[in-house]
Amino acid sequence: MMNQDEVITLISNKLKLIRTEYNYTQDRMAEVLGISKKTLVQIEKGRTTAGWTVCAATCALFRESHVLSSVLGADPLEVIETIAHEKIDAPKDKTMGGKVWWKEVQVQGAFRLQQNVISQHYRILDANDYRWYSSFEKEDAVHRLHELSAQKKGD
Repeated sequence: MMNQDEVITLISNKLKLIRTEYNYTQDRMAEVLGISKKTLVQIEKGRTTAGWTVCAATCALFRESHVLSSVLGADPLEVIETIAHEKIDAPKDKTMGGKVWWKEVQVQGAFRLQQNVISQHYRILDANDYRWYSSFEKEDAVHRLHELSAQKKGD
């Protein structure tokens, strides 16, 4: 299970690559993230790590980054959100359906449980690829899959 410290380390180690991917100068990147250039330089040189807030901002502001996707898998913001809240349990964003970063774990009724191959977190999608639930706990995710499937039958 990926945790806050691991994400901070991963993002801190990739911040320079993300900045390069977006063709940003250090000045511009620092401005976008709301930190000083000096702090950014310290992070990029590995002398310090980014804080959780900077990591969350990076995932939100650079969620289309291929560099971020390669270390967190698919949607970086979903990983951050799942870690921060421990789980997400509400109909949410339309996804791409999980063709690349996800393996199918279980299908029940109109819902399917997937696991991210990089972050290892679980999510439940409906038939239209909307995310209903995310968690790092498989047992919780399977339980929620059963509940959602039963609710759908009752509708």
